[in-house]
Amino acid sequence: MSRSINYASSPLLASKTPVWRSKFIVFGLALAFAGLAGRAAYVQVIGNDFFQRQGEVRFARTLELPANRGRVLDRNGLILASSVVAQSIWAIPEDVDKNHPKLRELARLLDMPLAELRKRLADNDKTFVWVKRQVDEPVAQKIAALGIKGIYQRREYKRQYPEGEATAHVVGFTNVEDRGQEGVELAFQSQLAGKAGSRRVIKDRLGRVVEDVQDVVPPVDGPDLSLSIDSKVQYFAWQKLRQAVLQHKAKAGSVIVLDTRTGEVLALANYPSYDPNQRRNLSGEQLRNRVLTDTFEPGSTMKPFIAALALDKGLVRPNTPIQTAPGRIVIGGSTIRDTHPKDVLTVSEVIQKSSNVGTVKMAMQMSPREMWEMYAQVGFGQKPQVPFPGAVAGRLRPYKSWRPIEQATMSYGYGLSVSLYQLAQAYTIFAREGELIPLTLLKSDTPAQGVRVFSAQNARAVRDMLGLVTKPGGSATRAQTMGYSVGGKTGTARKQEGNGYAEGKYRGFFVGMAPIEQPRIIVAVSIDEPSEGGFYGGLVAAPVFSETVQETLRILGVQPDMNVKPQIFGEPVEETF
Repeated sequence: MSRSINYASSPLLASKTPVWRSKFIVFGLALAFAGLAGRAAYVQVIGNDFFQRQGEVRFARTLELPANRGRVLDRNGLILASSVVAQSIWAIPEDVDKNHPKLRELARLLDMPLAELRKRLADNDKTFVWVKRQVDEPVAQKIAALGIKGIYQRREYKRQYPEGEATAHVVGFTNVEDRGQEGVELAFQSQLAGKAGSRRVIKDRLGRVVEDVQDVVPPVDGPDLSLSIDSKVQYFAWQKLRQAVLQHKAKAGSVIVLDTRTGEVLALANYPSYDPNQRRNLSGEQLRNRVLTDTFEPGSTMKPFIAALALDKGLVRPNTPIQTAPGRIVIGGSTIRDTHPKDVLTVSEVIQKSSNVGTVKMAMQMSPREMWEMYAQVGFGQKPQVPFPGAVAGRLRPYKSWRPIEQATMSYGYGLSVSLYQLAQAYTIFAREGELIPLTLLKSDTPAQGVRVFSAQNARAVRDMLGLVTKPGGSATRAQTMGYSVGGKTGTARKQEGNGYAEGKYRGFFVGMAPIEQPRIIVAVSIDEPSEGGFYGGLVAAPVFSETVQETLRILGVQPDMNVKPQIFGEPVEETF
């Protein structure tokens, strides 16, 4: 028989409990429930917006949908820059096994040391780290096949440049964020970039998209940009420039080709250059767009402008004789000399023979203000109207500060500085019957509207003089071109260093046009510090001009205006400087 227990007889239950204690417990429970109800009301009603935002911060994300950057095309529609899909590799470091056996293979595919990969995965940010941006699609597929937990991919766009070094200084390049850094890519960044779209999603803790919570805003791709550049002319000019720089063991070289009808830049090249597809260890020497950023004293290329101004002022005619003997002239205690003294020369012969003395005698008949106004009108001392970054204005001091010797030296290109871009544009005056035309890097089918600087008659007269420069007895016979008449002017200038001129350092250049009767193109060439095979512009720059002119006119379909026959070019007359 079971043992019976009398619970009522328990001393604990038999003791009397104070009434206030039970009331206190009930009150405490009621107060707790009231607090919970109040907190629930605050969260659900009063502070609902705040807590909604805080919740979204923790699980909702707005993903940017990148726009496809617009292509850069040449004037014929050939691609100079385009975007291709490239996967970027990222990781959640806390989810990656640092001793995973396939990490070594991952490092090999990413072309990085295993130690560097582990260092990136040990990053302080445990939820996200870039491992490598923009890897090629085949590599991305192999990485995905490894199946390493915590390693993910994101679709991006990578820029490619099919023409490589030849167009590098025109097109430029973008950074890993697809923003322009140099050249056209930087100058037309806002136009090429387009507008990114967006996608609002919910993600789990592993970064995986669970669902969309808002309508997707599609990206707007950037429009294509058609440049004035002709890729065939560009490549040929760059190739000939490169050959000249290497042949003469020069420091650098530049070339620019203009269409005189529209003002379009058909080619703009520099050497040394760089491959925009492989941009490791680039130097400033490679990146500089020397056509626009480098200035120099233009030397004898200024003489045609003085002759044109003298003609316009009625001071001389093309056949006006000028006494240049004994080959020197003293101004303000300084002596100006001709390298090859002559006797009496006509104005045309002064340009053909590149006589300093003859040019100075014409210049000193003018006032400093007249010379300064003419130089300013053709664009010297002013920043070119071109969207390229780094374009410089050069130097042209106010005429009020000119001393007589400075006016004299400025007449043959010393005491002022210009860029090759400015010099080429200035010569449009002689190609366009006395009008200076604006230049453009964008494709244009509209004839350029110019500003008159000289009369058409005097501009044609100086153009005839430029034609004499390339004929026997001139300073640039090597500029002659098979099948086409040409004209232009050589220049050779000592390089400035400090307050004086460097010993044995020169820059040779040539700027001219063809065909000479009805010019279609202007080509300007500069060779910096040639050290072998001469340094005069007629020796180092004129041959590049000749070959570039012939190929460019052939590409443009311009009919030869001379009988094509073998020609033997004699040594050019050394121009004075």
